[in-house]
Amino acid sequence: MAGHIQDRWFKTETTADGKTTRVRTDRHGLGLRYRARYIGPDGTEKSKSFPDRQKRLAENWLANVASDMTRGQYIDPRAARVTFKGYATKWLKAHSADLSSQIVTEQRLRLHAFPVLGSRPLDSFRPEHLRELVSTLEANPGVSGTYARNIYGDVRAVLSAAVDDGLLPRNPCSAKSVRPPAVERRRVTPWLPSQVQAVRKALPPRYQTMVDAGAGCGLRQGEIVGLAEDALDFEQGILRVVRQVKLIQGKAVFAPPKCNRERDVPLPSSVAVALRAHMDACKPVEVTLPWRKPDGPKVTVRLLFTNTANGVVWRSNFNIQEWKPALALAGLIPGARDGKYDSAREHGMHALRHFYASVLLDAGESIKAVSQYLGHTDPALTLRVYAHLMPASQERTRKAVDSALRPRDDN
Repeated sequence: MAGHIQDRWFKTETTADGKTTRVRTDRHGLGLRYRARYIGPDGTEKSKSFPDRQKRLAENWLANVASDMTRGQYIDPRAARVTFKGYATKWLKAHSADLSSQIVTEQRLRLHAFPVLGSRPLDSFRPEHLRELVSTLEANPGVSGTYARNIYGDVRAVLSAAVDDGLLPRNPCSAKSVRPPAVERRRVTPWLPSQVQAVRKALPPRYQTMVDAGAGCGLRQGEIVGLAEDALDFEQGILRVVRQVKLIQGKAVFAPPKCNRERDVPLPSSVAVALRAHMDACKPVEVTLPWRKPDGPKVTVRLLFTNTANGVVWRSNFNIQEWKPALALAGLIPGARDGKYDSAREHGMHALRHFYASVLLDAGESIKAVSQYLGHTDPALTLRVYAHLMPASQERTRKAVDSALRPRDDN
């Protein structure tokens, strides 16, 4: 049996002649009599108290604790007092993700997970509670499938940490009856070269070469905004993606590329020419921003793309004031109505990355290389998004099989 039972109504004392005797304590007749004590897996003492005449119940409780430890199903008694919201809030503070990711995760949990699960004690979680969360998310018209999947992923991560901390025996998200929110996967339809050129032409001259960087090197919008003179190696034909500009709590900061994945991208001669011409017309500007977080160390670089005040290009302002009008002039979205443009999510600057990937795949480049140039964490992600843009591969497959099965002339 793990631990021992303490009788708080009596204590053992040694008399002057060396004999032991039981005597009443100051607590005799007051409160719960028996305290079952044991050392938990974390090295700290745990206990539970029982009333008079319930020593056998205390012994059975200790035996069950020992059995749970042996089977790997032990749950820390603290779980009965810790709610999902309380634990998630603590988990967020110690989360190793960067500050911007912490802010986004906190917002998703606060707005969508806490109203459903926040007050529930951790030791009460069952698969049915996760099914309820998924159902609530899928019924919310303001939550897209991808966003709902991210919320569910946050909840799963919190519960996984609770398992690691001994507050849950297993993650209820792992149950077969629990499925993540459904995501409607839409096939990427890349722009045509003529559409890329039309958008480029419609932008003000100081921003036109941003299109070359996106469509010709596959950079994300934040990476384009953070592109500096030190990233260009014209002699080797390499563009080094080493930073991006992010907005954290309304303040611009320099940060590593997404997932901290720096990469070298081939710099096509056409893009190099466009960048040189841009740098002649709009000289690089020294800009100083904090690194990673608003109170981080200051970093100074010479940015290639700046606004009319020689400051950082703010994504929200650029998208509304420059990008959407260019999309409308290029015929990709309707013109503004009452001074506002319709949502154009599929025609954001990310469309330039889709164009870049489609050009490389159509030319026969490998998925592994495309994944590397795009800065994806896994080529499987690249394949899921862009597999349908590989007609050349399908044609090669047809020709290979036809060649192998074609009847041969034995003469």
